[in-house]
Amino acid sequence: MENTTAITVETTVNAPVEKVWEFWNNPDHITKWSFASPDWHTPYSENDLKVGGKFKSTMAAKDGSMSFDFGGTYTTVDTNKKIEYSLEDGRNVSIIFEPLSEQTRIIETFDPESTNPVEMQRGGWQAILDNFKKYTEEG
Repeated sequence: MENTTAITVETTVNAPVEKVWEFWNNPDHITKWSFASPDWHTPYSENDLKVGGKFKSTMAAKDGSMSFDFGGTYTTVDTNKKIEYSLEDGRNVSIIFEPLSEQTRIIETFDPESTNPVEMQRGGWQAILDNFKKYTEEG
């Protein structure tokens, strides 16, 4: 039986929501944090942040052994609050940005794919979120 329960990952970033939003959406920043492990990187990113706009990031193994494009189309863009998009395979993703004085809580919920185990998917998305937190706090 296929698991269709959405997966949620979250973190709290020690930065105001305006900075978090900028670092999350600007391709110059995306290429510096959007990967799940140190042996991967994101050499390319484009982002048209508006309803109906598309985004694409190329994620690649640093040794050149494999790469893939991660992309989709925005369905909701509420500045500094919420982003929703549909991935190219039809899965949906929702990201909530919750300001907490000088911190921002990010809650990301996504539909699982059917290839990899749920825990592996959760771990990968959480690792990317953890990279984002580290990069944004240091930036």
